[in-house]
Amino acid sequence: MRTARIGLTALALALPTFTATAAAGPPPGRTAIALTDVLPAVAEAVPAPDAAFRLTPDTVITASGAATAVAGSLAAAWRPATGFALPVTETGDRAIALVLEPGHPAEGYRLAIRAGGVELAATRPAGLFAGVQTLRQLLPAEIEARSARHARWVLPGGRIKDFPRYAYRGAMLDLARHFHEPAEIRAYIDRISRFKINHLHLHLSDDQGWRIRIDSWPRLTAVGGAPGTGVGGAGGGFLTKDDYRELVRYAADRFVTVVPEIDMPGHVNAAQVAYPELTCDGVAPRPRTDMRVGYSSLCADREVTYRFAADVIRELAEMTPGPYLHVGGDEAMSTPHGAYLRFQRRVLPLVRAHGKIPVGWHEIAQSPAAAENDAVIQFWGRERNSPSVAAAGSRVVLSPANRTYLDMEYDLLTPGGLDWAGAIEVRDAYDWDPGALLSDVPAERVLGVEAPLWSETLRDLDDIEFLAFPRLVAIAELGWSPRSAHDWDSFRSRLGGYGPRWVRQGVRFHRSPEVRWS
Repeated sequence: MRTARIGLTALALALPTFTATAAAGPPPGRTAIALTDVLPAVAEAVPAPDAAFRLTPDTVITASGAATAVAGSLAAAWRPATGFALPVTETGDRAIALVLEPGHPAEGYRLAIRAGGVELAATRPAGLFAGVQTLRQLLPAEIEARSARHARWVLPGGRIKDFPRYAYRGAMLDLARHFHEPAEIRAYIDRISRFKINHLHLHLSDDQGWRIRIDSWPRLTAVGGAPGTGVGGAGGGFLTKDDYRELVRYAADRFVTVVPEIDMPGHVNAAQVAYPELTCDGVAPRPRTDMRVGYSSLCADREVTYRFAADVIRELAEMTPGPYLHVGGDEAMSTPHGAYLRFQRRVLPLVRAHGKIPVGWHEIAQSPAAAENDAVIQFWGRERNSPSVAAAGSRVVLSPANRTYLDMEYDLLTPGGLDWAGAIEVRDAYDWDPGALLSDVPAERVLGVEAPLWSETLRDLDDIEFLAFPRLVAIAELGWSPRSAHDWDSFRSRLGGYGPRWVRQGVRFHRSPEVRWS
């Protein structure tokens, strides 16, 4: 899925409607930000230059029922910089009103900004949350400050109608090659949710480490999560069940669904070090801290393999309220083809038995069990070397390595990152169409996109942020915005304007030379 060959580099108005393709500078004397300056690009914007809304110390945010929590998150985001109380009440004048009403697409919302008040409406709280992320970008970057600033807080007037192109918009973080503490994962959730990413895929096991507690197989973390595990021996640690449940809750509060992955039948060396009975000869392999892949395999002809898989899947499913459970399936070069098919036929139904939808890397598409169990196929190949992923009727998540792999270097001078899929600058990540990537997958079967971040060269949150941003924003726009909004010049202009927000937030991002940063 990523390191088959590795080259490691050193660490209602009578006004015209606009989309991101028509983004223009603000009219003289108006707010400094236009409705179309948002990342990802909105589906439709109708500006009303004379209808701007100004926040004042008397501004309130109104909401009731399920909308209240989202209203609270907006108030909490704006209080530090404005210094305003911004109370959340059920009624109020000149208010920012969050309203739940029927008729909007899933995660879609309608935003109306007038001089007398603001209304954000959606059918579900997730749609309100998406609209809040848009609202936050319609105030200047100073709104990200942690203390009060003397400023005129003015929202540009007009209307926005917005909804996602794809239901699944994901980011993946590898905890196996290098363990990342829960605080780092929470920070990443905060960062990605700002751009309407709604799935976080956690890669929890690999040859170099095992990072989630499994009560029925306790040595998995006692050995596979011990100090000295991970690439270079620098990634000891694991998530307790309480850690994991708290991350799931934290993500859900930001409308991000956690997708856990246990990679098998390959990428299992750490599990076999802990439990030698998972090998075919019963002999424990040596621990591995290098970056090679393809050498380990569960034994498809031993019942202990399926007892192990059943226990791990059961315990993960019990902790995971989201619909998906990822079973890996990639780079099993040491598993004979027939054994691989037998393994998938036994394991994929285990996921279904616990009420989850199985997800696997595109290699599982070769098994009839993938289609039989309605598995989601995650494509990770390169466009010029695209194996068939056309399991009958299967939905597909697209993660082409040469477009979406955030662990790839930006260029030859990138500190950290790999290069086996090639250098990926921001335009490389942006200039492709998920609906037309694979000839054997009809556009209607594309469930969405995901940007994986493997951790061979990562050590801390700064490393995560540097490789993820700004490329992850390109993937977020491909997943959210309509195809008609795809425009590089517009995107890089809006991206450049976002830079000061990352500076305010303390995000270490790559200042790509392709972008004019504000």
